Amino acid sequence: MSTTENTIPTEKVLPAAGGSDPRPLAAPTTSVNPIQRDHATTIFEKGVEGRRAFVAPATGVPDVPLDDIIPQALRRKAPARLPQVTEPELVRHYVRLSRRNFDLDTGFYPLGSCTMKYNPRLHERVGALPGHARLHPFQTADHAQGALEVMYGLERQLAEVSGLPHVCLQPSAGSHGELAGVLLARAYHEARGEKRHKVLTPDTAHGTNPATVTMAGLEVVKVATNPDGGVDIDDLRAKADDDVALIMLTNPNTLGIFDPNIEEIASIVHGVGGVLYYDGANLNAIMGITRPGDMGFDIVHFNLHKSFTQPHGGGGPGSGPIAVSDRIAPYVPVPVIRREEETPANGSAPTYRFDLVSDPAALPEGAPGSKSIGKLRGFQGNYGVFVRCYAYILSLGGSGLRDASEVAVLNANYLLAKLEELGVRKQLPLAFGTRCMHEFVISGGPMKRELGIRTLDLAKRLLDHGFHPPTVYFPLLVEEALLIEPVETEARETLDAFAEALAEILREAAEDPTIAQNAPYSTPVRRLDEAGAAKKPRIRQAIA
Repeated sequence: MSTTENTIPTEKVLPAAGGSDPRPLAAPTTSVNPIQRDHATTIFEKGVEGRRAFVAPATGVPDVPLDDIIPQALRRKAPARLPQVTEPELVRHYVRLSRRNFDLDTGFYPLGSCTMKYNPRLHERVGALPGHARLHPFQTADHAQGALEVMYGLERQLAEVSGLPHVCLQPSAGSHGELAGVLLARAYHEARGEKRHKVLTPDTAHGTNPATVTMAGLEVVKVATNPDGGVDIDDLRAKADDDVALIMLTNPNTLGIFDPNIEEIASIVHGVGGVLYYDGANLNAIMGITRPGDMGFDIVHFNLHKSFTQPHGGGGPGSGPIAVSDRIAPYVPVPVIRREEETPANGSAPTYRFDLVSDPAALPEGAPGSKSIGKLRGFQGNYGVFVRCYAYILSLGGSGLRDASEVAVLNANYLLAKLEELGVRKQLPLAFGTRCMHEFVISGGPMKRELGIRTLDLAKRLLDHGFHPPTVYFPLLVEEALLIEPVETEARETLDAFAEALAEILREAAEDPTIAQNAPYSTPVRRLDEAGAAKKPRIRQAIA
């Protein structure tokens, strides 16, 4: 990394509020960011022969020949090449790595369509209780009654939020919930003697939607967006026929717009015998206000790691439960949680016993799982996520969930108005509509033409202001798109600072666009060759 590459522009100072990194950009032109000096060496490269973080004491028991414990065929031919470091080196290495990450504990994270809201520490404490954290996944139902009761209670709460009577917690991510939903719709049609092939998806749909449809062996048919940002009803009518298995929608959609034609959409799809599937990525906008089941949806997936404050990012853990209507319920994955009432002989209040039933034949006709599509994973789901989600719901209650959604919508519209007040929307206009729900999409097209910087440049420069960039270049139908979701857990001052950072970057670009074009300057690494990394990843550590 050359000195020139790390040069920081002079006389450019960060706004004071809201960001994660208080360091000013003003510095000598030869200065190098201290974090950038910390080269990304691995723990193996730090090792030196003979160093130890811990030396185990003598066991005090007689030695036993290894052949008596581990068969020769299962033993290593050479000792494992583990890093040899001291405890301070070990601690410093991982603390240093943690400081390279941007997360919700660091600063504002307005990643559109991902609902990156703050994760209350209370939920972490509840999830870490030994009865939750140390429960073995192979524990029998008799010895896991408390856990099963939590899961059953969470199912009931999610059923109320969705407006659908039955819930399955098994899917372990939103995309996994999508796959479950599409497979359920396919099973429903096949049980009726129908082999349907088409799945309708709007052109604003998440990329996982068409990928899921393909995995399920069905065909994607895109539906156009109308000038108001909703589903084009005429195009939907033209493509809705008796070969349509289902339609996959988010509402509000990825443009941050609640489709006012949702009842008509439901009528059209149901009219040709299709199923309505609700992608729950944007549920954070409507909790406690309206319910997908009341809109006419048959299947809903939840993102517990988005709407319900489970930490996510970096690969998980996630959870994507599904809620379904009565006609879809027989096909849900097994095992299903069953609650049985037990009435004591002495006349005291009844108690309940919970069980996991894996055999569809053991379930009553028409009950959830009685015609199951089978298992989607080895265990029932990510239990720790369930605990955190249940704690969140019980903490807020129904009125609190509604309040969270209302503030999320308020924050998004406040930020939109602030961008207008600061003149930002001249170069970054709203893509559709005049107001939004919990998120909105602005177009960087005018900025690119007038100022010479792209959406990617703006996003990279935001890092120097201490903000994580919004989602960029999605949805695809918006030129130079930025998808921004401020969520309900951010203060007004943070939103003000973010808006002012955008305004400052535009003012700066009007004078010198190369500053944004070469950003970021204050991060551990500069711009990376992401395409090259994807095509030719280096995933093995060379050992000297």
